Amino acid sequence: MKNNLDVKKNKIPLIYHFVFWALYFSFNVIRWGSYFDDYWYSLKSNLVEFPLHIIIVYFNVYFLIPKFIITRKYKTYIFLLLASLCILYILRTSLNYLLVTKNIWPEAETSQQAFTFNHITAVILGEIYVISFVTLIKLIVDWVYLKKRIEMLQETQLTSELEFLKAQIQPHFFFNTLNNLYALTLEKSDNAPNVVIKLSEIMEYVLYGVKEPKIKLLKEIKYIQNYIDLEKLRHGNKVHVKMNLVGDIEHSIVPPLLFLPFIENCFKHGAKDNKYLSILISFEKKSNHTLVFSVTNNFNQYSNNTAHGIGNKNVVRRLDLLYKNNYTLEVQIIKQKYTVTLTIPT
Repeated sequence: MKNNLDVKKNKIPLIYHFVFWALYFSFNVIRWGSYFDDYWYSLKSNLVEFPLHIIIVYFNVYFLIPKFIITRKYKTYIFLLLASLCILYILRTSLNYLLVTKNIWPEAETSQQAFTFNHITAVILGEIYVISFVTLIKLIVDWVYLKKRIEMLQETQLTSELEFLKAQIQPHFFFNTLNNLYALTLEKSDNAPNVVIKLSEIMEYVLYGVKEPKIKLLKEIKYIQNYIDLEKLRHGNKVHVKMNLVGDIEHSIVPPLLFLPFIENCFKHGAKDNKYLSILISFEKKSNHTLVFSVTNNFNQYSNNTAHGIGNKNVVRRLDLLYKNNYTLEVQIIKQKYTVTLTIPT
């Protein structure tokens, strides 16, 4: 499989080079042909000069800059660039004189000779303009490529971190369930086989059903219901759970394993200090394309074990990565009722 990040060089497709130089050449022929009112002369002179433009531009972009600018050998770079400009001046002037015209500088107001200060300055400044123009385009392309590469790396890092956080939930849950199963086997409970069946369904979901970044909410709810059934088998009549589904739940999609930690906390902290645990779970799809999840349970306000684990770094970090600032997480304690409300876009 090809990795989008496995790119050794930022290569501009060859066709783009041809198109660029063809357009630039055509523009120059028309521009100077109009200026001199002699398109034939403009065509011949550009045919002589453009190969030299291309050579020195690529020499600068693909050799001088990577080898001397990036390594901060600025003096060497300037020396070699000036030397190449001098060689180019000699070649360009000689070829124009031999192949195009004896009037070496027709755009000058008065008759000018080759190899004079004014002519050398004019040609070199023109060549520096071409070099700077094309180099700027190359730098912009490199900047866009680098920006895209950084975004891809960030996206890959984000995906990896999300997978890691999601993976942390699974062993934690399985260890809890296995402990529950162990307790039931010690009691020689008839519920032990049911626990094994429910656990196998949950394992199938976790191992094979949560590979995608988003899944149908109904699948997640079924997974949550299996978890609740396991806890009810463990606690028996001590636990009462009610779940309300409101709105277009059927077509909602959510990140997998997002809600379970909140429900786990209800059993972990609520059942510890209460003879009777009541849990109300609600999923409500709003008309503004948001999903409101809430879970409420009773707790003993005189117990030292009132920490509900909502500050769990795993849960909060995952929400931050998934939604940034586009979610709300609220915790309320009213009359021995502990409520967590999570609102997310869907």
